This record gives sequence, C-alpha cells and structure tokens, in this order.
Amino acid sequence: MTMASEVIETQEMIIPAFEKHEESGRKLAIICSKGNLDMAYPGLILGNAALGEGVEVHMFFTFWGFEMITKGRMEHLKFVPVGNPATHMPQALMPMPGMTAMATKMMKKSIADLDVPEVPEFLDLITASGGHLWACQMSADMNHVTIDDLYDGVEGIINAGAFIELTEGAQVIFI
Repeated sequence: MTMASEVIETQEMIIPAFEKHEESGRKLAIICSKGNLDMAYPGLILGNAALGEGVEVHMFFTFWGFEMITKGRMEHLKFVPVGNPATHMPQALMPMPGMTAMATKMMKKSIADLDVPEVPEFLDLITASGGHLWACQMSADMNHVTIDDLYDGVEGIINAGAFIELTEGAQVIFI
C-alpha cells in the first residue's frame, strides 16, 4: 500500500513559464457568447495567455458576446449579480434598484486594482499580439450591425461555417 506522501514526492512539479514563445503550431478557437462583464474576461485572459505561449488565437463573438466588440457598448459592460451565488450576498438583495450598478463598479475596481486592462484595451493587446477577432454573421444580421459598428480590430463578419474552417484542428473553448 502506497502512502499519499510517497505519491506526492514522486510526482514531477509543473511550473508555468511566462516568457514569450515562438509559434507553437497550436491553434485555439474561443467562442464568446456572453456580453456581461464577468463573462468577457475569461475569453480575453485565455486568448492573451495563449498568444503569450505562441498559440494561434481566433476569437468568435456571437449573440450577446457582440457587446464586447460593439463600439459604444464595449466600454459599458455590466456585472449582473441576480442569480449569481458567487456574489456571496443574499440573493433577495440582488434585484433591488442600483445593485447592478454597484456590483459593476465593485468588479471594475477589483479588476483595475489587479492592473488588468478594461475590455477595449484588452482587445488592443490581443490584436497587437496577433490574435484574430471575428464577428458572427447571424448575430450581426439580428442586431443590424455592420463592420463599421464594431471594434476596429475585428477582421470580418463571418458565418459559423467559415469560423469552423478557419479554426480547423483548434482547441475550442465556448464561453
């Protein structure tokens, strides 16, 4: 019988490297379908981290994820605490007037305190690092949005099939 301490001692430690790497031949497809503040950052952070590791990154913004790339909206994403048990506050208080504004302000301050950029600046970082941003054709049509309404780094408005072709062989993350 092996003791747990013996198993731990024999495992090799994995230590992440944070220096910039050359192209790895890997590809990551991140589908951003949510437009609230707390759902915008996971895709942005993962995309940025992958670019830092030399991974080719394609981000596809669909449905409410369009809020992240629409001029005039991308700077005003909200954190809606209603129904979110991770707020660690009584859910009966969440629907009260002003709670979304307060929760959004608190989250933005927490993010800023960590020196994490706001959404538009994060998109700037991703595109400057070679990340590819794509808008969903169906979502654009539904919202009557053109390429001129979107963040300047968006390379095009494409359909789902074109995104699948662009990202053949990629790891896919759906947020």
